Amino acid sequence: MIAERRSPNFDDRSRAPDLLLLHYTGMRSGREALDRLCDRAAKVSSHYLVEEDGRIFALVDEEKRAWHAGKSRWAGEEGLNGCSLGIEIVNPGHEFGYRPFPAAQIEAVIALCQEIVARWAIAPGRVLAHSDVAPLRKEDPGELFPWGALAAAGVGLWPPALPPAAGDLAASLAAFGYGYLEENAPAVIRAFQRHFRPARIDGQADGECRAIAQWLAAGVDRAPRRA
Repeated sequence: MIAERRSPNFDDRSRAPDLLLLHYTGMRSGREALDRLCDRAAKVSSHYLVEEDGRIFALVDEEKRAWHAGKSRWAGEEGLNGCSLGIEIVNPGHEFGYRPFPAAQIEAVIALCQEIVARWAIAPGRVLAHSDVAPLRKEDPGELFPWGALAAAGVGLWPPALPPAAGDLAASLAAFGYGYLEENAPAVIRAFQRHFRPARIDGQADGECRAIAQWLAAGVDRAPRRA
């Protein structure tokens, strides 16, 4: 069941969405986050919010552009609100006591994501973290988010066990879609690690990271662009 709590913070799209961005709310409570996303003065929103108990709130119609990505870049495209759908997942985040995501919440997130990627033909390589597209300023949904569980359910990507590799990590990350490497490569590497190698987030290029990035770049999967 999806409840409606409409946000006034949206405008028209110029094309259909082909990217799904997952966020955490980073506020003390879900109620506080929901109120902010629906506050005209805040000028922020998302298409959905998922509470810790699994309740889902629809805030902005998918056909409209919500204001959730901010300054962002992926695969050479900037300002990703226009091509993306956004889901805010209630969690206090790193500032207010980051904690694991409850099972009921993740079950709801997976079901919602499955519907969205099927409806809009969003490719696995374009199901991303907010930190992937805004690595210089964002950490969400963070290293505790269970990307592997989503991938097992057909949402997004999760790497298999791979032997260490040599090569240019930055080049592989850029080929997959990461931006901002010239501005701050360590921050981008940390964002990549937070999503795809959360056991160690140090911003350093190592053999495991190179192998994962090469695997991602070799099978990069972008949804077809639609008018």
